[in-house]
Formats: sequence, structure tokens, C-alpha cells
Amino acid sequence: MHANPYIVGNWKMNGTRAMLAEARAIDRAAARYPAVQVALAPPFTLIHAMADEVSAIGVGGQDCHAQPKGAHTGDISAAMLLDCGADFVIVGHSERRKDHGESDAEIKAKAEAALAAGLGVIVCVGETLEQRDAGKAEKVVGAQVDGSLPSAEAIAELAPGKVSVAYEPVWAIGTGRVAEVADVIAMHAAIRLRIEAAYGERADGVRILYGGSVNAENASGLLEAEGVGGALVGGASLTAESFVAIIAAAGAERD
Repeated sequence: MHANPYIVGNWKMNGTRAMLAEARAIDRAAARYPAVQVALAPPFTLIHAMADEVSAIGVGGQDCHAQPKGAHTGDISAAMLLDCGADFVIVGHSERRKDHGESDAEIKAKAEAALAAGLGVIVCVGETLEQRDAGKAEKVVGAQVDGSLPSAEAIAELAPGKVSVAYEPVWAIGTGRVAEVADVIAMHAAIRLRIEAAYGERADGVRILYGGSVNAENASGLLEAEGVGGALVGGASLTAESFVAIIAAAGAERD
């Protein structure tokens, strides 16, 4: 298993150049926690500027196209992300799946394109409240993992840590609701079995992050949970004050 927890902030469609001050503050704080891998995924417009201003944290994109270039108005390729300073990309976020109708196959293609370009990837999966209430959560998430993960061939020559999976129950994203720790443990264990089936021994290099209203108050309990390798954080990553508290919680787990 990858030793260091991975704490990633997804700024979504938030942020102008004025918010680079928050990124600089997060970067300074992250340097105090060398056992924690920290990253931010700002809007595409800020990737280049942010990459120039930070040194202790990673900078990534929130999506990429599966093709390296071409007639895809408004889209951004993995190669373009790499060129402007990104070192990873998030694919398959529930907001992309819902708002843009992205399928597992499309997400897998994006993930493989990102890896081929030299980026790390975070593949997001998660069930809706209706699916959980119907007892279908593990079945739905398992199918997403199976269909969205890059192939074993795509990761064969990669260093551990280049691929992560983020479990984000859709009903907990931005709602203030958080999955019970026992449910998080159970789902992460189910996801781990799927990753092991896909990757064999190389599965040890894949961390499973939890996302869904993670904040300073609940971070410690979630990060202590068995099988949780980090967090994908939304709103609480927009300010250094709230995000650094989560980084500190992850750092405490390493002490």
C-alpha cells in the first residue's frame, strides 16, 4: 500500500487569480507535513499560474478529453494540462457523470489518455441516495470501478501512486452529509477487492480516497478508517484555514 495519505482539493468552478494567495498559504503549510501528499485541482484558467507559485503541493486538472488534440471545442487534452504545469487530473467526478452524461467507458478512455500523457489520475466513483436506499450501493460502485479504471496494460510500467480511486457518495457531495465511518470502511473494502481483481499485485500502489463533505471536524475520523488512503475535498479546500486543518489531521495519522 502507498505509505503517504493523499489530500486533494477540488476547487470546481471557483477561483480567480486573487485566490492564488490561498494556494500559496496551503503550499507553505503543506511543507510542514512531508508525510502527506497534498494537491489542488483549480479551474483550468489557474493551473499555469498556480504551478508557478507552489512547490510543496501538486497541481492538477478537473477533467480532460480522451483525444490528444482535434476539433473538440471547449475541451482540454491531457497533453495541454501537462504543458501548463499539471501533474494529475480528476476524471469521472459525479458532477461530470450527471451534468455531462459521461459513461464509464468515456471515463476509462480519459484516464488512459491522461496516463499516456504522463499525468496521474484520480478516478471518481459513487452511488446516489436512491441507489444506497435500494441496497444497490456496492453493486453500482463496483460496476463503476470495473468500467472506469484504466486497464492493467495502461498501468503496467507506471510507478505506484499514479492511479487513485476516490469514493464519493453522490448524496454527500456538498450537502454537509457524510457517510458513516462503518459504511466508508465497507465500501473501501469492496473497492479494494475490485482493484485487486483488475491489477493483481500492482493494486497495492492504488490509494482509495474518501470524498463527500470532508471538513476539519470529520477529517480525523474518516482518515483513521481502515482502507482510507486520503481525501478528495471540495468546499473546504477553497481556503487555507479549512484545508490546512484537514492536512494536519492526515499528518497526525502519520505521527
